[in-house]
Amino acid sequence: MSKSQYRKLSGTPGVYKHDKTSHYMARKKIKGVEFQETFATLFEAKQWRKNFDGVKTEKENSSFSTLAEVWQKMQEVHFPMLATTTRTMWLRRYQAWKTIEHLPMDHITPSKITTWVNHLVQFYKSDAYDSSRRGKAQRCNLNNELNLFVTIFNWYKESEEFEKEALHLTNPIKRKHKQLGFIKPLPDKKKQIDLDDAFTFFDHLQPLYRDLAQMQFYTAGRIGEVAGLQWENVDLKNRRMLIKHTCIWCMSHKTYQELKPFPKNKEARVCYITDEILEILMRRKAFKENSFVFHVEGAPLNYCTIQLNYRSAQRKSGIPYTGTHILRHGMAKLARKVGGGLDAVMAMTGHKDIKLADHYSKCDEDDQKDVSEKVMQHIRSHHDGERLNFSNVVSLIELKRAKKV
Repeated sequence: MSKSQYRKLSGTPGVYKHDKTSHYMARKKIKGVEFQETFATLFEAKQWRKNFDGVKTEKENSSFSTLAEVWQKMQEVHFPMLATTTRTMWLRRYQAWKTIEHLPMDHITPSKITTWVNHLVQFYKSDAYDSSRRGKAQRCNLNNELNLFVTIFNWYKESEEFEKEALHLTNPIKRKHKQLGFIKPLPDKKKQIDLDDAFTFFDHLQPLYRDLAQMQFYTAGRIGEVAGLQWENVDLKNRRMLIKHTCIWCMSHKTYQELKPFPKNKEARVCYITDEILEILMRRKAFKENSFVFHVEGAPLNYCTIQLNYRSAQRKSGIPYTGTHILRHGMAKLARKVGGGLDAVMAMTGHKDIKLADHYSKCDEDDQKDVSEKVMQHIRSHHDGERLNFSNVVSLIELKRAKKV
């Protein structure tokens, strides 16, 4: 890059910004010798200016690959096995790691992670970020970014490309980093729709999306799995339905991209066709044009249209729930209540991990209310109408008066 394309930044000594790439070049003179480095962020350039002492860079002092090199190799080797939405999500979350991606993996220590976390928390708490964020977007913690690094590091340790150099390294992410990454409490949001609210929600949907929502609820499915349901996987004679395909939508425009031949956990699951599901399928059969059970004039559903219809029905019905995943959470909770355990939840949702099944069906404030009422009813029946007697209670004011006399 030509130095003429860099412009001096006011208020930041020794740092220049490239007009086209927006990269930053930092310069520093030590004992008459001038050094310079280019960086992706201003923070990185300032840190180099502050800490560089003319000694070899950290990369030159290490035989280990940098985080950027590990991430690049991971994209080449591991990304083809991931869903499109997962790849997009990881790429977005990795942006925060660019400030230290030049470091070798053995130089990314717990103390470096602490510095990184503290810097980001300070930024997300600043007035500058608060005024620039879109709509109601809120940053509550850095859990997603920290979890991504754990994923990268685990792949790094297990990969054949880096198996020798990664052998003796330990994960620098510690429990304290998630505590340090706290920015503000998570908003109070109800995720498990109850039965009455679910049917109120269905009543405010248009016919196509009512059938879609009811199918999602009855099968405890992900919205992509229900939208991608294929007639070839529906056996009406034996009342057997295979949840196998999944719609993949563009993350930016939320439009249909492709039909993935397996669900999120890569394992198809069988659902029994109940009378309610059969009724929905018979209605949809009258509109059969291609292999999709749910479509608009033969075209697969776009997530933006589903979202628009769900939001409208949620607003009109006045229920305290948002999003499309509330139906899966709601059925998980109902399965646990009716089935009596996590086995019932896993049978309905298809989860293989008992922790996830517990997360989806965990107790909420409604359960606390029901249990509280039952406990208090038990207490009332046990005392059989006894009333509290305050005849032996002495007033504090009267006690003080008695002492004065």
